[in-house]
Amino acid sequence: IYCLFHIKNCKLFKCNQNVANCPAPSSPHLGPSRSMASKTPVGFIGLGNMGRPMAKNLLRNGYPVIATDVFPESRKELQDLGAQVFDTPADVAEKADRILTMLPSSPNVIEVYTGANGILKKVKKGTLLIDSSTIDPAVSREMAVAAEKMGAVFMDAPVSGGVGAASLAKLTFMVGGPKEEYQAAQELLTCMGANVVYCGAVGTGQAAKICNNMLLAIGMIGTAETMNLGIRLGLDPKLLAQILNMSSGRCWSSDSYNPVPGVMEGVPSGNNYQGGFGTTLMAKDLGLAQSTATNTKTPVPLGSLAHQIYRVMCARGYANKDFSSVFQFLREEEGQ
Repeated sequence: IYCLFHIKNCKLFKCNQNVANCPAPSSPHLGPSRSMASKTPVGFIGLGNMGRPMAKNLLRNGYPVIATDVFPESRKELQDLGAQVFDTPADVAEKADRILTMLPSSPNVIEVYTGANGILKKVKKGTLLIDSSTIDPAVSREMAVAAEKMGAVFMDAPVSGGVGAASLAKLTFMVGGPKEEYQAAQELLTCMGANVVYCGAVGTGQAAKICNNMLLAIGMIGTAETMNLGIRLGLDPKLLAQILNMSSGRCWSSDSYNPVPGVMEGVPSGNNYQGGFGTTLMAKDLGLAQSTATNTKTPVPLGSLAHQIYRVMCARGYANKDFSSVFQFLREEEGQ
């Protein structure tokens, strides 16, 4: 079912999608290019672990996709599925009036939007730009100002859920930007996610994501420590996980993404911590949390300690492993 059908009929059919804070369908701010029925081409820049399945879901929902990535093999995979591919972000901007970006860091976003071959070099007036990268909220605001000067609209829409949720179109999107453009963004995001939440002005989506990932890191470290202690005390890890998940210590890291090998199937801990959400990316996100905490004079002692732990992990050979490998790191620290 196309997301157009879903958005218009979700209440009637009581579907499982949760589309939060949906503005009235008759919003007077939506011009013809923002039509809910529009299946005009959508640009997608950044076809990595997250961007690739997101772009695939747009194709599955009937949207022509115009894409690019720095790696030719990533472009080729999407091209084989029916997407048009180009060499640069500027080329994509020339062809599409709705563009999504999914990039690793703030410098990547700045380059893709404002670089020599960036989006803003050839962006058309009225283009809707949606960035799903996790970056500094201040950079999102800078990109919004730069886009506005070119007559375009920029929104931040970082995601939670990981590669699995991206593949299943069950991501949660946290959206910041002009409220009058939210419905147009929502049309596309509901093709890739189960939850789309409007957070406020540009940058508030990033703020929500940073807070979520700081808690995620703290929870994962706590789960790894707890599981390790239980194992050392002679408890079977599967039994301990079962007890935790029916008790007050239950959390996402214990019941959906357990860090102990053999406890769960289909998670990185069961695959030598390959895939998933990399330790480098978690360290980056915790760095963003530290920066914003400093700027707002907010005490985050556990967030600070989590940041230190993941930075040390990156230096000790865990950079490319999933962030749940903190369990393995703790075991190795003990010489086990």
